[in-house]
Amino acid sequence: MPPLRHPAVAGKFYPHDAAGLSFAVNSFLKAAPRKPALACVAPHAGYIYSGHVAGAVFSTLEIPSRVIMLCPNHTGRGQPLSIVSTGTWLTPLGEVSVAAHLAEQLKEEFFPLTEDTEAHRSEHAIEVELPFLQVLKPGFSFVPIALGTRNYEVLEALGIALANVIRQQNDPVLIIASSDMNHYENDDLTRVKDAKAIERILALDPSGLFSVAMKEDISMCGLGATVSALTAAKQLGASQAELIKYATSGDVSNDRDLVVGYAGILIW
Repeated sequence: MPPLRHPAVAGKFYPHDAAGLSFAVNSFLKAAPRKPALACVAPHAGYIYSGHVAGAVFSTLEIPSRVIMLCPNHTGRGQPLSIVSTGTWLTPLGEVSVAAHLAEQLKEEFFPLTEDTEAHRSEHAIEVELPFLQVLKPGFSFVPIALGTRNYEVLEALGIALANVIRQQNDPVLIIASSDMNHYENDDLTRVKDAKAIERILALDPSGLFSVAMKEDISMCGLGATVSALTAAKQLGASQAELIKYATSGDVSNDRDLVVGYAGILIW
């Protein structure tokens, strides 16, 4: 029987019941023209803090039937390049299937990807985004990849491999980079740091993003995911990116001393 991943942060990062979760997701989604994209960057904090930013970016997207979701490995468990290629993930809104054939193609294209459920078992960064996609595109399937490396050459190579596999598909595949921005500094400094990172993303400059994050000590947890997504998007012909929404946790908590930044960015 294919493995079933149970929610790790239901009732913590988002409502644990279907009705409450559906209401929350729909409250963050806005009526907006939707267009296809190659990739996007979306946050993964608790809905109270970042749900409005995630909702804003997902509201602008035509979600295809298959999605590749890249995220950081917050727990440190499992392998540094962890993919799951079978089974389903459960949220309070129901089950989401892993896109098994697409996952197998990715493993064949990029051998460092390792079949590993442990890195994903308690990782929240993909889980909290799934309900948005379930509401917007019922029946979609996805490939989860958790990145526990910040080796630029590896991240770039992964991005190239993603593009190579996506080119082989007969239908669109969206890449989602799950990432929050700078962590646990004051609001003013966080906004300055995040602006530098966002500038490089909007310039479609993965190496520049990596360099500025290292130089300026920007604690963007999904840096690796964003570098790989940007690299893939460029390989696939991306020509433009747009910042859909930016905020910090201080906008909700009114605590400006220690905040986390959130950006929703579309790449097409």
